[in-house]
Amino acid sequence: MRRPILRTPLLVLAMLMGACTAAALAHGAATSDAALERSLRKEVDRFVAEDVRSPPTPCQVLFVGSSSIVKWRDHLAEDMVPLPVINRGFGGSHIEFVDEWFDELVKPYHPRAIVLYAGENDLDAGKPVQRVVADFDAFMARKTQALGDTPVYFIALKPSKLRFVQFLSQSAVNDAVKERAQRRGDLHFIDVVPYMLDHGRPKDIYESDGLHMTREGYLIWKPLVRAALMKDTESQQVACRKRR
Repeated sequence: MRRPILRTPLLVLAMLMGACTAAALAHGAATSDAALERSLRKEVDRFVAEDVRSPPTPCQVLFVGSSSIVKWRDHLAEDMVPLPVINRGFGGSHIEFVDEWFDELVKPYHPRAIVLYAGENDLDAGKPVQRVVADFDAFMARKTQALGDTPVYFIALKPSKLRFVQFLSQSAVNDAVKERAQRRGDLHFIDVVPYMLDHGRPKDIYESDGLHMTREGYLIWKPLVRAALMKDTESQQVACRKRR
């Protein structure tokens, strides 16, 4: 009987190649994450330097998160009148980075309220829903520790053309935050999704990249976010002054 003398060496070789491939992919992902973090760190450093030059007034409404917040910069103040606002969005960010730099991006401003849009990039980078929700829970824990009952307004992850394949995962994150908001007095869920869909598909409110919103998209967000914030703004301002 002929012995299968090649089978074991080939199997070992296949296992070694698989291990090397997995290691290479992991290394590539780690390198990519490190590069993203370095890039985002530069934006955070710019905010810190700006605040040293011109310290912002406390008890404003703080908008923080990814590029959907960044690109609201030109119209945010006028869209939220009479609420005083400060924009600390940094493009490409994940919730974990907001957590990591919480002491620089959130805590120093002593906000009356926090508007957060983040999580979309996290899913696109391959993070599972459970990880994204866990990072959000960590954000809320840090907020409670540093800022007490300061309210957080979470804007639902938006259904964009480019990432519509991730709609179910986005919905799972949205549902998890919505469920938490039903149990917490300091968390509010702003559901923008139904207003951004037309017959179950994203409306034509995106730039050519299919991801970032045009002004028409922000005009959908404007009344929804503003109405949520205006509901308790006076009591939030009083509470903010007491916390300081």
